[in-house]
Amino acid sequence: MRVVVLSDNRALKTDFETEHGLSVYLEADNYNCLLDVGASDLFARNAKLMNIDLGDVDYLFISHGHADHIGGLPAFLEINEKAKIVLYSDLLHREFYSTRGRLRKISIDFDFDTIKDRLITVKDSALLEGDISVFRGNTAKYPLPKANRTLFTSSSDGLINDNFDHELTITFGKEGRFLFTGCGHRGLLNILESATADGVGQINWVMGGFHLLDSHVDLDFESREELDELGQMLNRYFPSTRFVTGHCTGEIAYKQLKNILGDQLTQFHVGYELDI
Repeated sequence: MRVVVLSDNRALKTDFETEHGLSVYLEADNYNCLLDVGASDLFARNAKLMNIDLGDVDYLFISHGHADHIGGLPAFLEINEKAKIVLYSDLLHREFYSTRGRLRKISIDFDFDTIKDRLITVKDSALLEGDISVFRGNTAKYPLPKANRTLFTSSSDGLINDNFDHELTITFGKEGRFLFTGCGHRGLLNILESATADGVGQINWVMGGFHLLDSHVDLDFESREELDELGQMLNRYFPSTRFVTGHCTGEIAYKQLKNILGDQLTQFHVGYELDI
Protein backbone atom coordinates (compact mmCIF):
# COMPACT_ATOMS: atom_id res chain seq x y z
CA MET A 1 0.00 0.00 0.00
CA ARG A 2 1.30 3.42 -1.01
CA VAL A 3 0.09 6.58 0.78
CA VAL A 4 0.95 10.11 -0.43
CA VAL A 5 -0.08 13.49 1.02
CA LEU A 6 -1.35 15.80 -1.74
CA SER A 7 -2.65 18.74 0.31
CA ASP A 8 -1.55 20.00 3.72
CA ASN A 9 -0.59 23.18 5.55
CA ARG A 10 3.13 22.39 5.19
CA ALA A 11 5.57 21.37 2.44
CA LEU A 12 9.29 20.71 2.65
CA LYS A 13 9.89 21.20 -1.09
CA THR A 14 9.22 24.56 -2.71
CA ASP A 15 7.82 22.80 -5.81
CA PHE A 16 4.67 21.90 -3.89
CA GLU A 17 1.87 24.30 -2.98
CA THR A 18 0.27 24.40 0.47
CA GLU A 19 -3.10 25.38 1.91
CA HIS A 20 -5.18 24.90 5.04
CA GLY A 21 -6.58 21.62 3.82
CA LEU A 22 -5.99 17.89 3.67
CA SER A 23 -5.99 15.36 0.86
CA VAL A 24 -4.27 11.96 0.84
CA TYR A 25 -3.86 9.51 -2.04
CA LEU A 26 -3.86 5.77 -1.26
CA GLU A 27 -2.89 3.10 -3.76
CA ALA A 28 -3.49 -0.58 -2.99
CA ASP A 29 -3.32 -3.76 -5.07
CA ASN A 30 -7.01 -3.75 -6.02
CA TYR A 31 -8.05 -0.10 -5.81
CA ASN A 32 -6.91 3.52 -5.72
CA CYS A 33 -8.49 5.95 -3.25
CA LEU A 34 -8.51 9.63 -2.44
CA LEU A 35 -9.07 10.60 1.19
CA ASP A 36 -10.61 14.09 1.19
CA VAL A 37 -9.87 16.72 -1.47
CA GLY A 38 -8.50 19.68 0.45
CA ALA A 39 -9.86 23.22 0.16
CA SER A 40 -9.31 23.80 -3.58
CA ASP A 41 -7.85 22.25 -6.73
CA LEU A 42 -4.38 22.43 -5.14
CA PHE A 43 -4.39 18.67 -4.45
CA ALA A 44 -4.68 18.04 -8.19
CA ARG A 45 -1.81 20.36 -9.08
CA ASN A 46 0.45 18.68 -6.53
CA ALA A 47 -0.66 15.23 -7.74
CA LYS A 48 0.40 16.17 -11.27
CA LEU A 49 3.86 17.10 -9.99
CA MET A 50 4.07 13.64 -8.40
CA ASN A 51 2.85 11.86 -11.57
CA ILE A 52 -0.26 10.58 -9.81
CA ASP A 53 -3.18 10.06 -12.20
CA LEU A 54 -6.32 11.03 -10.28
CA GLY A 55 -8.43 9.79 -13.19
CA ASP A 56 -7.61 6.26 -11.98
CA VAL A 57 -9.08 6.82 -8.49
CA ASP A 58 -11.84 4.29 -7.72
CA TYR A 59 -13.15 5.79 -4.46
CA LEU A 60 -13.20 9.27 -2.96
CA PHE A 61 -13.86 9.29 0.77
CA ILE A 62 -15.11 12.51 2.38
CA SER A 63 -14.40 12.40 6.11
CA HIS A 64 -16.60 15.40 6.99
CA GLY A 65 -18.21 18.47 5.50
CA HIS A 66 -15.73 21.23 6.29
CA ALA A 67 -14.49 23.17 3.27
CA ASP A 68 -10.82 22.36 3.93
CA HIS A 69 -11.65 18.69 3.27
CA ILE A 70 -14.36 18.90 0.60
CA GLY A 71 -13.63 22.20 -1.17
CA GLY A 72 -11.74 20.45 -3.97
CA LEU A 73 -14.72 18.27 -4.95
CA PRO A 74 -15.65 20.23 -8.13
CA ALA A 75 -12.04 20.02 -9.32
CA PHE A 76 -11.96 16.26 -8.66
CA LEU A 77 -15.15 15.74 -10.68
CA GLU A 78 -13.56 17.48 -13.65
CA ILE A 79 -10.62 15.05 -13.53
CA ASN A 80 -12.35 11.80 -12.59
CA GLU A 81 -15.49 10.40 -14.22
CA LYS A 82 -15.74 7.00 -12.52
CA ALA A 83 -14.95 7.12 -8.80
CA LYS A 84 -17.64 6.39 -6.24
CA ILE A 85 -17.88 9.14 -3.62
CA VAL A 86 -18.35 7.90 -0.07
CA LEU A 87 -19.75 10.22 2.61
CA TYR A 88 -22.12 10.35 5.55
CA SER A 89 -25.76 10.29 4.45
CA ASP A 90 -26.85 13.38 6.38
CA LEU A 91 -23.91 15.43 5.13
CA LEU A 92 -25.93 16.33 2.04
CA HIS A 93 -28.32 18.44 4.10
CA ARG A 94 -26.09 20.24 6.59
CA GLU A 95 -24.17 23.48 6.78
CA PHE A 96 -21.15 24.08 9.02
CA TYR A 97 -19.88 27.21 10.74
CA SER A 98 -16.94 28.41 12.82
CA THR A 99 -16.93 31.20 15.39
CA ARG A 100 -13.13 31.33 15.71
CA GLY A 101 -12.28 34.95 15.00
CA ARG A 102 -15.74 35.64 13.58
CA LEU A 103 -18.84 33.71 12.53
CA ARG A 104 -18.23 32.25 9.08
CA LYS A 105 -19.55 29.42 6.98
CA ILE A 106 -17.07 26.56 6.51
CA SER A 107 -19.09 24.24 4.27
CA ILE A 108 -19.45 24.45 0.49
CA ASP A 109 -22.47 25.08 -1.71
CA PHE A 110 -22.80 22.04 -3.92
CA ASP A 111 -25.77 20.25 -5.51
CA PHE A 112 -25.15 16.59 -4.68
CA ASP A 113 -28.14 15.59 -6.83
CA THR A 114 -25.91 16.21 -9.85
CA ILE A 115 -23.71 13.25 -8.83
CA LYS A 116 -26.28 11.07 -7.05
CA ASP A 117 -25.44 8.07 -9.25
CA ARG A 118 -21.87 8.17 -7.94
CA LEU A 119 -22.64 8.53 -4.23
CA ILE A 120 -22.29 5.84 -1.58
CA THR A 121 -23.95 7.26 1.51
CA VAL A 122 -23.04 5.74 4.87
CA LYS A 123 -25.48 5.90 7.76
CA ASP A 124 -23.51 4.00 10.40
CA SER A 125 -20.95 1.74 8.72
CA ALA A 126 -20.06 0.10 5.42
CA LEU A 127 -17.61 -2.48 4.10
CA LEU A 128 -16.14 -2.02 0.61
CA GLU A 129 -13.82 -4.24 -1.42
CA GLY A 130 -13.71 -6.69 1.48
CA ASP A 131 -11.12 -4.75 3.45
CA ILE A 132 -12.18 -1.07 3.50
CA SER A 133 -14.19 -0.29 6.61
CA VAL A 134 -16.07 3.02 6.90
CA PHE A 135 -17.81 3.97 10.12
CA ARG A 136 -19.08 6.81 12.24
CA GLY A 137 -17.54 7.08 15.68
CA ASN A 138 -20.18 6.43 18.33
CA THR A 139 -17.86 6.38 21.34
CA ALA A 140 -17.55 9.38 23.64
CA LYS A 141 -15.57 7.73 26.41
CA TYR A 142 -12.80 10.32 26.17
CA PRO A 143 -12.95 14.12 25.82
CA LEU A 144 -13.46 15.65 22.40
CA PRO A 145 -10.88 18.20 21.19
CA LYS A 146 -11.42 21.55 22.89
CA ALA A 147 -11.24 23.43 19.58
CA ASN A 148 -14.56 21.79 18.64
CA ARG A 149 -16.33 24.30 20.88
CA THR A 150 -15.95 26.98 18.17
CA LEU A 151 -17.56 24.74 15.51
CA PHE A 152 -21.29 24.62 14.79
CA THR A 153 -23.76 22.96 12.44
CA SER A 154 -27.22 23.86 11.19
CA SER A 155 -30.34 22.28 12.69
CA SER A 156 -34.08 22.91 12.87
CA ASP A 157 -33.34 24.95 15.98
CA GLY A 158 -30.70 27.09 14.29
CA LEU A 159 -26.96 26.69 14.87
CA ILE A 160 -25.91 24.12 17.46
CA ASN A 161 -22.50 23.03 18.67
CA ASP A 162 -21.26 20.28 16.36
CA ASN A 163 -20.84 16.87 18.00
CA PHE A 164 -19.30 15.49 14.77
CA ASP A 165 -21.63 12.52 14.53
CA HIS A 166 -21.18 13.02 10.76
CA GLU A 167 -17.41 12.43 10.75
CA LEU A 168 -16.36 9.21 9.07
CA THR A 169 -13.30 7.13 9.86
CA ILE A 170 -11.86 4.83 7.21
CA THR A 171 -9.61 1.81 7.72
CA PHE A 172 -7.83 -0.24 5.07
CA GLY A 173 -6.61 -3.82 5.29
CA LYS A 174 -7.62 -6.83 7.35
CA GLU A 175 -4.43 -7.23 9.37
CA GLY A 176 -2.17 -4.36 10.38
CA ARG A 177 -4.81 -1.87 9.34
CA PHE A 178 -4.22 1.70 8.16
CA LEU A 179 -6.64 4.23 9.66
CA PHE A 180 -7.46 7.71 8.31
CA THR A 181 -8.82 10.17 10.88
CA GLY A 182 -9.74 13.12 8.66
CA CYS A 183 -9.51 15.90 11.26
CA GLY A 184 -10.04 13.66 14.28
CA HIS A 185 -12.87 15.85 15.60
CA ARG A 186 -14.29 12.89 17.55
CA GLY A 187 -11.05 12.66 19.53
CA LEU A 188 -8.20 10.31 18.71
CA LEU A 189 -8.81 7.97 21.64
CA ASN A 190 -12.52 7.74 20.86
CA ILE A 191 -11.76 6.98 17.21
CA LEU A 192 -9.33 4.22 18.14
CA GLU A 193 -11.80 2.82 20.68
CA SER A 194 -14.46 2.56 17.95
CA ALA A 195 -12.01 1.16 15.40
CA THR A 196 -10.83 -1.64 17.68
CA ALA A 197 -14.19 -2.48 19.27
CA ASP A 198 -14.81 -5.30 16.78
CA GLY A 199 -11.52 -6.95 17.71
CA VAL A 200 -10.69 -7.39 14.01
CA GLY A 201 -7.12 -6.59 13.08
CA GLN A 202 -4.49 -4.49 14.77
CA ILE A 203 -4.31 -0.80 13.82
CA ASN A 204 -0.69 -0.41 12.72
CA TRP A 205 -0.91 3.07 11.21
CA VAL A 206 -3.01 6.13 12.06
CA MET A 207 -2.84 9.12 9.73
CA GLY A 208 -4.62 12.48 9.64
CA GLY A 209 -5.30 15.54 11.70
CA PHE A 210 -5.90 15.22 15.45
CA HIS A 211 -7.58 18.63 15.84
CA LEU A 212 -5.25 19.64 18.64
CA LEU A 213 -4.92 23.35 17.96
CA ASP A 214 -2.31 25.42 19.75
CA SER A 215 -3.71 27.83 22.35
CA HIS A 216 -3.34 31.55 21.75
CA VAL A 217 -4.26 34.82 23.41
CA ASP A 218 -8.01 34.51 22.78
CA LEU A 219 -8.57 30.77 23.10
CA ASP A 220 -7.23 28.08 25.40
CA PHE A 221 -7.19 24.56 24.06
CA GLU A 222 -5.43 21.44 25.41
CA SER A 223 -2.86 22.19 28.09
CA ARG A 224 0.60 20.64 28.15
CA GLU A 225 -0.57 18.36 30.95
CA GLU A 226 -3.56 17.19 28.91
CA LEU A 227 -1.35 16.56 25.88
CA ASP A 228 1.08 14.61 28.04
CA GLU A 229 -1.81 12.49 29.33
CA LEU A 230 -3.02 11.83 25.78
CA GLY A 231 0.47 10.80 24.67
CA GLN A 232 0.84 8.49 27.65
CA MET A 233 -2.51 6.82 26.95
CA LEU A 234 -1.68 6.32 23.29
CA ASN A 235 1.64 4.79 24.27
CA ARG A 236 0.03 2.57 26.91
CA TYR A 237 -2.96 1.29 24.91
CA PHE A 238 -1.48 1.34 21.39
CA PRO A 239 2.26 0.73 21.84
CA SER A 240 2.78 -0.82 18.40
CA THR A 241 0.75 1.76 16.46
CA ARG A 242 2.53 4.43 14.42
CA PHE A 243 0.90 7.88 14.26
CA VAL A 244 1.43 10.29 11.36
CA THR A 245 -0.17 13.71 11.76
CA GLY A 246 -0.30 17.23 10.42
CA HIS A 247 -2.93 19.69 9.13
CA CYS A 248 -4.93 20.62 12.27
CA THR A 249 -2.38 19.29 14.77
CA GLY A 250 -0.58 22.38 16.06
CA GLU A 251 3.19 22.65 16.20
CA ILE A 252 3.26 22.95 19.99
CA ALA A 253 0.84 20.04 20.36
CA TYR A 254 2.91 17.93 17.98
CA LYS A 255 6.15 18.62 19.86
CA GLN A 256 4.51 17.85 23.19
CA LEU A 257 3.18 14.52 21.93
CA LYS A 258 6.51 13.78 20.26
CA ASN A 259 8.23 14.10 23.65
CA ILE A 260 6.05 11.26 24.91
CA LEU A 261 5.63 9.07 21.81
CA GLY A 262 9.09 9.46 20.27
CA ASP A 263 9.44 7.34 17.13
CA GLN A 264 5.77 6.38 17.32
CA LEU A 265 4.85 9.84 16.02
CA THR A 266 5.79 11.52 12.73
CA GLN A 267 4.68 14.78 11.11
CA PHE A 268 3.48 14.69 7.51
CA HIS A 269 3.59 17.39 4.81
CA VAL A 270 2.76 17.75 1.12
CA GLY A 271 4.78 15.09 -0.71
CA TYR A 272 5.13 12.86 2.37
CA GLU A 273 5.02 9.25 1.24
CA LEU A 274 4.44 6.07 3.19
CA ASP A 275 4.87 2.50 1.90
CA ILE A 276 3.10 -0.12 3.99
